[in-house]
Amino acid sequence: MNEGPTFVTDIAFSNSVKKVQERLGSRAAMAWLEQSQRWLTNITPELAKFLQMRTSIYFSSASADGQPYMQHRGGPPGFIRIIDDKTLELDDYPGNGQYISNGNLAENDRAFIFAMDYEQKQRIKLWGRAKFLDLNAPKKAYGPIQVIRILRFELEAWDVNCKSHLPDFYRRETVELATKKMAGRIAELEAEVTRLRKALNN
Repeated sequence: MNEGPTFVTDIAFSNSVKKVQERLGSRAAMAWLEQSQRWLTNITPELAKFLQMRTSIYFSSASADGQPYMQHRGGPPGFIRIIDDKTLELDDYPGNGQYISNGNLAENDRAFIFAMDYEQKQRIKLWGRAKFLDLNAPKKAYGPIQVIRILRFELEAWDVNCKSHLPDFYRRETVELATKKMAGRIAELEAEVTRLRKALNN
């Protein structure tokens, strides 16, 4: 059990973590971070906008005895919905039938979300508790794919991670738009070259 004042960062900085920070020389900086209140416990408008633009996140859970599991969860922009300043929900689509996350959350509701924007090189970590909500009847979403249940995530803390080592990944839509603009400009230049050649030959 932690002694002394409690901080939002305690959700990640256990006594064991703090001992490692001390041994590896980062404890002073992390102690400052604890008291700076940079980690928040509510969904701000900025965080809501970031999450609602995501088409891909990583969701992790653990069994009652601590066996970890992480899975990718994706959908169209807006598949993450902000319910209030503590709650978000994700549509759950049919998968491979393993139901590992479902089973884990049934006995251990602690969960974690890692959301990344590779284009802007930003990543956000969210700690909380989660549960699956069954639907009375499937509804259509994400094209022809059925939403079979809802994953509700109750936020406890979140933090903006550093930008280091994130690779340059771009969405297909971004590349297609840039390519379309480039193709249009090339067509304009080719037309201009053709016009100039005709002018020279006259």
